[in-house]
Amino acid sequence: MGEKLICNNKKAYHDYFIEEKFEAGMVLKGTEVKSLRMGRANLNDSFALVKSGEAFLHNFHISPYDFGNRENHDPDRMRKLLLHKQEITKLFSKVREQGYSIVPLRIYFKGRHAKLELGLARGKKLYDKREDIAKREARRDIDRAMKARRQE
Repeated sequence: MGEKLICNNKKAYHDYFIEEKFEAGMVLKGTEVKSLRMGRANLNDSFALVKSGEAFLHNFHISPYDFGNRENHDPDRMRKLLLHKQEITKLFSKVREQGYSIVPLRIYFKGRHAKLELGLARGKKLYDKREDIAKREARRDIDRAMKARRQE
């Protein structure tokens, strides 16, 4: 039973330190699932909140299904997330702490079910981002030098 990636949130890894990951199901309508199968989703600027013991996904855009009728879904509606109770309480207690948020990382199909990977994230400061960029560039320079030495 493989996974088929629908969309990724690359910006989350740039803006946050991901400390823990959770897999959640989503409550979706039929046309939303069809749109997801076509790969028509956008995770940018989306986030999850815990309200009254339930988790919800906000600002997750699923484009309307092209062949849908008047029963088509609202593209930006709030969607309920399906998590275990202990996971929800853990997320809620961490979010109450300063600097933590729940960020969606990727959407994928696992078997026939659409799944969402959530990350418990702590925001990066500007100097953290610069440090990551410097490390990445140093790694690239080393790889280039090693490749040049192998070709000689």
